Amino acid sequence: MSNDQPLVQIDLTPQYKRNLRDLAKKYRRIRLDTQPIIEELQQGNFTGDGFADLSVRLAGMGENYLIFKVRVKNTDIQKGKSGGYQLIYQVESPTSVLLLTIYAKSEVADISVNEINSILAELYFQ
Repeated sequence: MSNDQPLVQIDLTPQYKRNLRDLAKKYRRIRLDTQPIIEELQQGNFTGDGFADLSVRLAGMGENYLIFKVRVKNTDIQKGKSGGYQLIYQVESPTSVLLLTIYAKSEVADISVNEINSILAELYFQ
């Protein structure tokens, strides 16, 4: 028997939605480019090539959050993964992932822990 139901629920932060919308104006295939990563996350594959762990402690929350950064190839440009996108996500539980933000490496060099804290604070302290 085949079960095509995703094992992991994927949610998007307002920041992720804004960045995706803005990037889609310039990079038309961004949704196609990120789909394989999202499918991997839905199957519960949180680690692998291209993933780097960023353990972040959100001030006032008293918990450690498992935050990952994964490189995604941008097929609208010919620079490979290094010139593609960075997708930042949080593993909330074994069955829940939150996509925090996405950005183009050609436009933003890196994201700081403070920026991740700001995204989480916007979400949890509204």
